[in-house]
Amino acid sequence: MISAFTIAGWGAYRPRNVLLSSEMDARFGQPQGWHEGEFGIASRHVAAPDETSSMMATEAARVALDRAGWADGDFDAVIGGCGVMEQPIPSTAVLVQDRLGLGKSGIVAFDVNQACLSFMAALDVAGMGIATGRWKRVLVFAADIASCGLDPENPKNRSIFGDGAAALAIEACPDTGDDTRGIAGAKFVTHGAHHALAQLRAGGTKLRVEEGYDALVAGSRFEMDAFGIFKAAARVLPAVIDEALVQAGIGRDDLTCVVCHQASAPGVEHVKRLFAPRGERVVDLFATHGNQIAASIPTALTHALDTGAAKPGDHVLLLGTAAGISAGAMVVTL
Repeated sequence: MISAFTIAGWGAYRPRNVLLSSEMDARFGQPQGWHEGEFGIASRHVAAPDETSSMMATEAARVALDRAGWADGDFDAVIGGCGVMEQPIPSTAVLVQDRLGLGKSGIVAFDVNQACLSFMAALDVAGMGIATGRWKRVLVFAADIASCGLDPENPKNRSIFGDGAAALAIEACPDTGDDTRGIAGAKFVTHGAHHALAQLRAGGTKLRVEEGYDALVAGSRFEMDAFGIFKAAARVLPAVIDEALVQAGIGRDDLTCVVCHQASAPGVEHVKRLFAPRGERVVDLFATHGNQIAASIPTALTHALDTGAAKPGDHVLLLGTAAGISAGAMVVTL
């Protein structure tokens, strides 16, 4: 066991506004059913101006904290795993801490970023903090608003992304010698040679105000070579999965549930093929959620926990790919 902890609580938040693919058909002059037929998505939720990343994350966190039964501020760290931060400085975790009414608590709050794998990376950091004895309880969240950076002239990009947030409240296992729960195995890889396949160039120091308004607008649109990412990710996923399973000391048949990044309809189908003939173990929310960037994996995990697809004692595989190109697999024993 790499890191022993239990999931004490979980929660998710979906924006109020639902965007149907049929609305996209009408908006862009396509026949009814075109967007759903092309991209496998029927609807997704789109954040309103007041539904910021920190607001959505806070709502998801409150559900997780209530389910855990933790008193206000009765935890040691807040770790954000957003694919795209609400603002460059300070971190989204700081904003969430304050929204929770803990702005003067001193509870450490920071973000971890690995694009669509950010939540998994944040959970890994939280697990290591618990394993070393630094923390007993940690709130981990992801929240992303993909809709604010989409190019309306790119049919695929404008169609497959959705907004949302999810959070976990995790705590160290009781001191009873039971260390069979938590992260049993994990493997992350990055191949930076493919960094240009998916990028958002504005928001940091790359593009500057003096370069002009048009440059800033262009850099604020998410750029993605979907097929290139799929090819690069498909090559590395099997080895990443195998290594995580070896670390955990289990085989694929021992997995009760596979929680994968909802990157695209073909992407989720590819994961199902990897786990054939029991592809039904793969949580598939893409048609009604879309690609929620880093919020995809925790949202799918909270769905599995809510529906009973994942239960205490089960081995669950968290799996995803991200800009970078990065890939990650993590076996969590509930």
